[in-house]
Amino acid sequence: MDREGVVIVVGSARQQYRQYLLDSASRRQDLWLLDGAPPTWQRPYVRETSVVPLVDRERLIPNQELMVKTAQEIAADVPVRGVFTYDETLVVTTAHIAEALGLPGLSVDGVENCRNKHRNRRALTAAGLPQPRFAYVTTLADAVVVAAEFGYPVVVKPRGCGASIGVVRAADASEIAAAFAVAEGASHTGAPAYEGGVLVEEYLEGPEISVDGALHRGEYQPFFLARKRIGAPPYFDEIGHTVSVDDPLLDDPEIMRVLTEAHRAVGVRDGITHTELRLTDRGPAIIEINARLGGDLIPYIGRLATGIDPAFVAVDLATGVGPDLTRTHRTGTVGIRFLNPPVDGRITGMRLPEPGAVPGLEEASPMVEPGTLVMLPPRDFLGRFAYLICRAESPEACDAALDAAAALVEVDVDPIDVTGDAR
Repeated sequence: MDREGVVIVVGSARQQYRQYLLDSASRRQDLWLLDGAPPTWQRPYVRETSVVPLVDRERLIPNQELMVKTAQEIAADVPVRGVFTYDETLVVTTAHIAEALGLPGLSVDGVENCRNKHRNRRALTAAGLPQPRFAYVTTLADAVVVAAEFGYPVVVKPRGCGASIGVVRAADASEIAAAFAVAEGASHTGAPAYEGGVLVEEYLEGPEISVDGALHRGEYQPFFLARKRIGAPPYFDEIGHTVSVDDPLLDDPEIMRVLTEAHRAVGVRDGITHTELRLTDRGPAIIEINARLGGDLIPYIGRLATGIDPAFVAVDLATGVGPDLTRTHRTGTVGIRFLNPPVDGRITGMRLPEPGAVPGLEEASPMVEPGTLVMLPPRDFLGRFAYLICRAESPEACDAALDAAAALVEVDVDPIDVTGDAR
């Protein structure tokens, strides 16, 4: 690839989840980081950094106009070949930058149709695509009526949060008030454009998968398919994923049809998306489409499993180049398991197994420093203290290896109550 010019990366996000992407992207193209603070761990991977407040502290909204202006100033000094982000909160701003600079990328309207889950549902409805029945409500009274109409269990979720934040299952009428409170409260932790009100959705039975896909000139191609493991109800805390290089679902014609038509329905043509589906007895149903690479290190284990580098795909699409999605590995599964403490509290110590302690265990890494307060849902939906990565010949063998490795983990927790006081 011609490395002349730069690709702007909007936001670097959390090091533990995204460093590998910035590292790989820098090997594909010189990067100019647009971020809210001077670089620290990011410095080896970027040519330059423009420090811009990502959020307007008074209005609590993304500093979209300032970031677009800064990108235009960068483009006045150096050729800008593309722009991308892997941060859910910055996908709309990134689309505005792409449009302002005349660069390839997901359109503003297409990104809004992904970012706003209510808009997403309406676009899929208009196209007649399979998804849960849904309703947007602003009061508990309306949520009660809709839940009774759909029949329990139901799912209650905010319109604009990611990582399953604020997503709650209500098993019956006695749980709907608590579910509404969690989801509605979570809506106020994100962008103000999506504050208030919740989606009440029919709960669909069946395993859940996610698909990272590339769109180039309107053609959709999946490249990672992950099978998801969910924590204990009523929350949808994602505690693990497995990616198989030869997963037969990648060749399922109905899944491919639904994915292709869904992307056409929401109006995205160039870029990366992360789509979540339930495999029901009625066929695959769309849970949501996100205008970015998957989180939870799914792209990382996808690279380990398939040999496809997701950062290369992101840079290629951002610069208008059709990506190489050739799988260089032929067989096998790679999985990740996130570890939560047994109770809310401060992590005072942990002992993780060494790679190889269990056949297939390749990584065992802490995610927090000693003394870190780690909370469980609904107080925090990313309350993890470590992760494990295993490789095996099948999803079942990979899950067994992860279970065995997790059994060797020891963690010390200084418990607290929900107000933060020692128990």
